[in-house]
Amino acid sequence: MEEFNLQDSLNLLSKLTPSRTWNAAKVLSSYYYSKWTHKPVQWGYPISISFEPTTSCNLRCPECPSGLRAFTRPKGMLDKAFFQKTIDELSKELLYLIFYFQGEPYLNPGFLEMVKYASDKGIYTATSTNAHYLTDENARKTIESGLDRLIISIDGTTQEVYQQYRRGGHLDKVIDGAKNIIKWKRELKSKTPFVFFQFLVVKPNEHQIEEVKKLAKEVGVDQVRFKTAQVYHYEKGNPLIPTIDKFSRYQKKEDGSYAIKNKLSNHCWRLWHDPVITWDGKIVPCCFDKDAMHRMGDLQKNSFKEIWHNAEYKDFRTKILHGRKNIDICANCTEGTKVWG
Repeated sequence: MEEFNLQDSLNLLSKLTPSRTWNAAKVLSSYYYSKWTHKPVQWGYPISISFEPTTSCNLRCPECPSGLRAFTRPKGMLDKAFFQKTIDELSKELLYLIFYFQGEPYLNPGFLEMVKYASDKGIYTATSTNAHYLTDENARKTIESGLDRLIISIDGTTQEVYQQYRRGGHLDKVIDGAKNIIKWKRELKSKTPFVFFQFLVVKPNEHQIEEVKKLAKEVGVDQVRFKTAQVYHYEKGNPLIPTIDKFSRYQKKEDGSYAIKNKLSNHCWRLWHDPVITWDGKIVPCCFDKDAMHRMGDLQKNSFKEIWHNAEYKDFRTKILHGRKNIDICANCTEGTKVWG
C-alpha cells in the first residue's frame, strides 16, 4: 500500500482558496527566511491546527499521558461554542484541521457536530481514534459529518499482541468499527473519509507488519501506515523499542545506551504553521508539549491572531533557531524539520 493516495491528495487540494493559497505562501516564505537568517519572522496565519476534543480516554497505553492518567494540566471536554468561535476567526486562512491531541475524540458528545461545522467551511478535517466507539450509528454520523481523514490505531493483529500496548482495548471492537465506517461509506456513496490503519511499530508487534497489511485489505480500509514510536526513558533501552532499525527512532551506541537517530537541527516547521489548541483554549507549540508547559497564550483571554504574533511566540521561535536541543519538548523529537514530510 502506497504512502501517497491520489484521491485524498486531490481532496485536500480542493480545499484551497485564493486566501488559503496566499496565506500558505506567506507562511512558507517566512519559515525559510527565518531558517536562513536565524531571525524569527511570521507572515500569515496557521495552515493547519490541532484542536483537542478531550483529554479523556478509555485505554491505558503506557507511553501516553492520557492513558497513564498522568496529566499535570486540567482535564476536560472541548466546548462547541468556543470551538466555533475560534474556527470563525481562522477559517479564511485555515486549510487543515486535526481533531486530536490527547484523549479519544469520540468521547466528546459534540465531536462530530464540530467536525461538520469545520467541514461546512471547506476545511479539510482529520482525526485519530482507537475505534472503540465506531458503532453503526456513530459510523454513519461520521460519514455525514464530512470528515476527510480517519486514522484508526491498530497496533496488533491478535488480541494478545494488541493489548500489550493498547491496554484495556479490544481488537474485535477496532475491526468492527472499521467495518462500520467502510459499510456506511459505501451505503452513502461517499468518497470520504480516507481511512487508514495506523500501526505503531513496537517490539511486541513488529512481527505482525505483514499481517496487518492483509487485515487492512480484508476490512477494506484505504491504506496502512506505519509509525515509529516515541518512548520515554529510552537512554538505557526500553522494551518497546523495535529491533527493526527502519521502524525505530533510536539507535544503540557502542556503550550499550540509546540515542535519537536524527540530529536536532535548529529549525522547526511546526512552529510556523501548525499550533496545538488544548480543550480549554491554551495554545502550545506542538503535539510534543503534552502537558502544555510552554503556553503561548490563552484563547479565553486573547484572540488567536493576537497570540500568534505575540512576544511569547517570538521568544520560543528564537530559542528554536538558536538551540533546539536545549528545549525540553524537543529533546525526544524526531519531527518538525521537514516541510510536509
